[in-house]
Amino acid sequence: MKLTTKLLAATAIMSASAVSAVELEVTHWWTSGGEAAAVGKFADAWNATGNTWVDGAIAGSGGTARPIIISRILGGDPMAATQLNHGRQAEELIEAGMMLDLTDVAEAGGWTDIVNPSSLLDSCTLDGKIYCVPVNIHSAQWLWLSHDAYEKAGLDVPADWNEFVASAAALDAAGVVPLAMGQQGWQQNLAFGAITIAVAGLDAWRDVTVNKNADTARGPEYTAVFEAVANARELARDSNVQDWNQATNMVITGMAGAQLMGDWAQGEFSVAGQIEGQDYSCLPGLGLNAILDTGGDAFYFPVNDDPEITAAQKELAALLISPEVQVSFNLAKGSLPVRGDIDMAAANGCMQKGLGILADGGILPSGDQSLSADTQTQIEDLMAEFWSGDMPAADAQARYADLIASAD
Repeated sequence: MKLTTKLLAATAIMSASAVSAVELEVTHWWTSGGEAAAVGKFADAWNATGNTWVDGAIAGSGGTARPIIISRILGGDPMAATQLNHGRQAEELIEAGMMLDLTDVAEAGGWTDIVNPSSLLDSCTLDGKIYCVPVNIHSAQWLWLSHDAYEKAGLDVPADWNEFVASAAALDAAGVVPLAMGQQGWQQNLAFGAITIAVAGLDAWRDVTVNKNADTARGPEYTAVFEAVANARELARDSNVQDWNQATNMVITGMAGAQLMGDWAQGEFSVAGQIEGQDYSCLPGLGLNAILDTGGDAFYFPVNDDPEITAAQKELAALLISPEVQVSFNLAKGSLPVRGDIDMAAANGCMQKGLGILADGGILPSGDQSLSADTQTQIEDLMAEFWSGDMPAADAQARYADLIASAD
């Protein structure tokens, strides 16, 4: 099919339901300041078509929102569209026939030609059919550093994770919490994953996370990881906040020296009016590896019996991945676009670093793409216990290896 034909077909799908305005309830867990600004770009674009975006924000993290979303779908009260992470979270719902097949929309829009990396679209595909629209690339391996905090400590801003660890004592002496960390398992697991790649290296990480090799998880590379995480746990002892954006605010206000958090933290710095390179620094791969995972968010559309709603769902799916919406949303979100054919010249320095790594092929699959939701939850529970208490590193490693051995 020629590109012009694809564009005409995509336009037809996007305008099919515009004859009569349709309200679509869209659920998501984007509720922080930066996230709300970003999701507002989606809502504005949909409302501009003459339709209505009914915002179904669910307070809390994805771990809080996903059970609510899934319960509604299973209970016969589905929303029109919902955010999930592209990966395996909707696998059982798709197999049960409860998610709308978007293959015709994807073919009309030429998604296979524009989605980069292609693994994002693969994660939306089951048995050759496409069931979600990827909207961004989120990577977890970022270290965010406060210039104000380091000025208080009389130190230069670190260039990598090792320099940060070495600076922790001086930060503490200056009354600055070295490491901001929210008290939630998913945040602690994110930090564990970022430290793993930095300490154990890519081969060991891939062998455990992708190949599920429990022997490697019990080996010396991961012993070093758990010892490094135990050290990081001590650096975060005085970080008495719950949510990730509260931890980000500690960095923004100079109360903490650094935070391990995904690139979505960038939205909070933007809302706070902070300037990259002047007020804060960002280190992808913790400054040690020019590598990022390619997780992120996608939208799924539960099946319904109303043809008008179905047409509108497909119109929204096409809109979310359109060039203009991809640019406006991702600039606000701090994430990278899923399209490889759009101009991101307006992106700040942090996003440009990420785009450079993406262009060079320095990417890994995310945990959501490699591990089932059940395994991810078990690991998050372990990390919450490990970070919040005094569990010896060796005990945590042994339990983690057991989880990998039984991972699906």
